[in-house]
Amino acid sequence: MTGSPRDQRPDAGPARDTEPAGTSAAEFAGVGIQFAVSIIGSVFLGQWLDRKLGTAPWLLYLGVSLGAGLGFYSMYRKLMAAQARDEAAAKARRGEKI
Repeated sequence: MTGSPRDQRPDAGPARDTEPAGTSAAEFAGVGIQFAVSIIGSVFLGQWLDRKLGTAPWLLYLGVSLGAGLGFYSMYRKLMAAQARDEAAAKARRGEKI
């Protein structure tokens, strides 16, 4: 055998090796972790500010709301970007103009 097993596959070509693999599960897991961290971080920040300023529990509520809102917004942006990348890759595979 002169080539590697990879060279012997019928679908092994330069186009398949350079295409993006699509959206991965790790990317979606990262979105969930980022969402959780934004809420947890805002809880701690709200509690800390409430203790410093004596405004309990109002800054905690504000922090949780703000953290959840920013988390949802970030999640939405990342998921829409992933969807656009997948659609562009599908169009490129079909040979359509992007």
